[in-house]
Amino acid sequence: MSRFRLALFTGNYNHIQDGVSLTLNRLVRYLLDNDVEVLVFGPTIAEPALDHAGTLIPVPSIPAPGRPEYRVSVSFPKKTKKQLQEFNPDLIHIASPDILGYKAMKWALKHEKTVVSSYHTHFTSYLKYYRLSLLEPLLWRYLSWFYRNCRQLYVPTPSMVDVLNEKGIECDMKIWARGIETDRFSPGKRDEAWRQKQGFGSEDVVVTFVSRLVWEKNLKVYADVLKKLMQNYNHAKAMVVGDGPAGEELKAILPDAVYTGFLKGEELSRAYASSDVFFFPSDTETFGNVTLEAMASGLPCVVADAVGSKSLVQHEVNGFLAPAEKSDFFYTYIEKLITESEQRQKMGDASLEKAKEYSWGAINGKLLSFYEQILNQDS
Repeated sequence: MSRFRLALFTGNYNHIQDGVSLTLNRLVRYLLDNDVEVLVFGPTIAEPALDHAGTLIPVPSIPAPGRPEYRVSVSFPKKTKKQLQEFNPDLIHIASPDILGYKAMKWALKHEKTVVSSYHTHFTSYLKYYRLSLLEPLLWRYLSWFYRNCRQLYVPTPSMVDVLNEKGIECDMKIWARGIETDRFSPGKRDEAWRQKQGFGSEDVVVTFVSRLVWEKNLKVYADVLKKLMQNYNHAKAMVVGDGPAGEELKAILPDAVYTGFLKGEELSRAYASSDVFFFPSDTETFGNVTLEAMASGLPCVVADAVGSKSLVQHEVNGFLAPAEKSDFFYTYIEKLITESEQRQKMGDASLEKAKEYSWGAINGKLLSFYEQILNQDS
């Protein structure tokens, strides 16, 4: 006998492997292992990137404008609504406030179902990269309405809660952090032979960026800083792990970096651990999964002083924080780590200790307790 039935709506579950899809798949596996019935609704493609957990009910979608690798759900068909009705969920979790999320919310309100949501993507921070900043007030008004209809909103960091409060979001917000597989990401995965194969010497300091290659990850700042560092220090090296639509243009701007392409599994673990500094100037993260992976790999982290990253990196303890637009600040901090090996080691050790606080079992167990808290109040 199951504990309860959960319907999960998301804009990405298996067609792209990113922080959202990986987080939600881990959650569904955890819930299924703990006797919760789950039905997932979202877009998909013929050959998805992930072998997804649980049962996925596909909904009609189109390629996202300007980002065709992503899908945009365009409707919630009668047939799909009937499947939801027959499943008769006790709780509806909407992870994406997109068209599908909006229609799921309307269905839930009509059928008097309890709705919760989770905040995975800081959509408003993306607008500036597409010259759409004028739309920000409109988007916040929609989000305010959407989250006001949720019993709880699960937010990855306290700093993100502060931002949402400042924007007038009225909802019972709970912290649902992200976890790390410490057996998978570890300094023990460092491989000197692999470094040599990439063209790095034993004395080189490898400054690594890991993410999808899209401009909203602040790639321009990474390229500007590393270009200057490599001009001034022969042993400073750049490594970019990932692929994406900005990849070719980035290679033209920063031709002397090592580009590994998309990596996963042991290859990704080895790339992190075989680096020396993690540099991630993105200010569009709600949490920063890649930063946590770098920390678990024993790396000092230089990141944007923005929501998400600043909850993981303590300035001058396990890395440095700088305003996202300040290339000169990032340069100074990374220069310190390139020239001072003892500080690099000390901060890397601090990163490793902090990463041990994040365990997926404990984090998803906390979310399950939030679900049950609501259901017990309603029973």
